[in-house]
Amino acid sequence: MSPSLLAALLYGALTLSLLVAIAVMRFWLVITRQRTPDAFSPAGDDVSPFSGRLCRAHANCCENLPLFGVLVATAALAGHADITDGSALWVVAARFGQSVAHLSSGRRRAIRLRFLFMLVQIALQTAWVVRLLLVSVP
Repeated sequence: MSPSLLAALLYGALTLSLLVAIAVMRFWLVITRQRTPDAFSPAGDDVSPFSGRLCRAHANCCENLPLFGVLVATAALAGHADITDGSALWVVAARFGQSVAHLSSGRRRAIRLRFLFMLVQIALQTAWVVRLLLVSVP
């Protein structure tokens, strides 16, 4: 498996793990009769600040996974996987770091760290777009 495809798999696994964490938390609250299944806000902040951060971290992954997938797929299908292979795992590492920072705290320091991780992802993926466009222009 190429580094880019491995990164896509890991990105999907991270997104799924956050979803599973939300499901486990909510399932526990339902079976312990602290909540009914229909009593959850989609934002998650009605349960706890951590639950809100967990739901937002999951939403962030869901919002950005399609972009990552399109870029990796475009590079692979165009025969230019070398453009993403070198840094795809770094994008996923930055996404993981952003999610961990998101889960850890809502304090200013964690928010700044989260922003830094987001900038790394944006910079790398922007570089991919530019390079893919350059190799596509005759």
